[in-house]
Amino acid sequence: MNLTIDARSPIPIRRQLTEQIRQVIEAGGVPLDQALPSIRELAGFLGVNPNTVARVIDDLKGSGYVEARRGKGVFVAPKAPSRPVPHLRHAFLRDAVIRAAALGMTADEVAVGVLSLAGVRPAAVQGTVDVLLVECSPPELDFFARQLEAQLPVRIDEVLLGELATAVRRRKRDARWRAAVTSFTHLPEVERLLRGLGVPVIALLAEAHLETLHALAQLPAGTRVGVVSTAGETAHNLEHSIANARLPNIVLAGACPVEGPPLARLLDRVDAIVCSTAAAERVRRLARAAVRVIVDDRALDPRAIEMLAAVLVRRDGDGTAPARADGARRTRTRSSSTVATTLRAKR
Repeated sequence: MNLTIDARSPIPIRRQLTEQIRQVIEAGGVPLDQALPSIRELAGFLGVNPNTVARVIDDLKGSGYVEARRGKGVFVAPKAPSRPVPHLRHAFLRDAVIRAAALGMTADEVAVGVLSLAGVRPAAVQGTVDVLLVECSPPELDFFARQLEAQLPVRIDEVLLGELATAVRRRKRDARWRAAVTSFTHLPEVERLLRGLGVPVIALLAEAHLETLHALAQLPAGTRVGVVSTAGETAHNLEHSIANARLPNIVLAGACPVEGPPLARLLDRVDAIVCSTAAAERVRRLARAAVRVIVDDRALDPRAIEMLAAVLVRRDGDGTAPARADGARRTRTRSSSTVATTLRAKR
C-alpha cells in the first residue's frame, strides 16, 4: 500500500489514513480477503502512534472495509461496501477543488471546511496555540498527549498537579494559555490555581473501549474482575470507566499498578484482568492459567476532542496572536501538527 501522511495538514492523521486505506481497497490495491499489515507495522512504517492506527482500523471495521479474525489479524472484507464509483467521485472532488481555487481557497481550507460542515471536526484553529495539561502522574500526561496527537494544531504544556502553582507563578502574563485541561478529579484544584488568569478549564474524558465492555458483558455472572495499568491512577480511572458501564454480571475486585506486591494479591482473587498493553506481559506471566486477560488501552470520547476544539476556535476568533509556552514543566512540541492533549481518563 502506498500511504503518505502530511504532518503539516490540519486534517487529523486518523482521517487522512482512514480515507487513503479506503481508496486503496476500492482500487484493488489490497485484494479482498487479504490480510493487512499489523498495527505496529503500519505505525512504524508511517511514523505515527500505534493508537492512531488502531483507531483507523476501528473506523474501517465500522464502515465494513475490514474485519478482524481472532488469532489471525485484520483482513480486507470479502466484499467492500458500496460507495460512489471512484472515477465519478474523483471528478466531483476535482471540480470542487477547481471552483474553490478560483475563490482563493487552499486545498487544506477546502478539506477542513468540508469536515466542519459535516460535523466531523470543528473549524481549524489559526496557528499553533498553547494549551495547559495538568495531571498527577507522568503516565497520565503522556497518555493524554499521545491520544490527542495530530488532532488539533496546539502546543501542550504538560504540568504535574503538584507543580502547577510554581508553573503559574513563572508564566508571563503576556503569554497565556488558551485553555487548560485536566481530569474531573483535579478540576476544582486546577480552577482554583488558575483563578483570575482568564484561562478556561475543561475536564475531558477517555473511556474503556466498547470492545472491552462487550467482552466483559459476555463473562458469566459473578465474575470477579481486576484492573491493572502502568500507574495506579491510570488503573483506577479505567476501573471507574468500567464501573460506569454498570455491567450486572461482573464484580470489580480492585485496581493496582503493574509493579509492586498489590498485583500478586489482586491476581489471586480475580477471574479476569483488564490491563493496558504495557502491563499485559507481566500480568500474563504472573496470572494463573484460569485468569482471563483482556487488553484495553482506553479510547477518547470523540466529543472530548470537539469540546476542546470548540473552545479554542471561539477564543481564536479575537484576532490575537497565539501565545507561546515558556514556563511549564515540560513542553511537548511535535514537527507534525502538534497535538493537544488532555482528557480525563476513566481508566
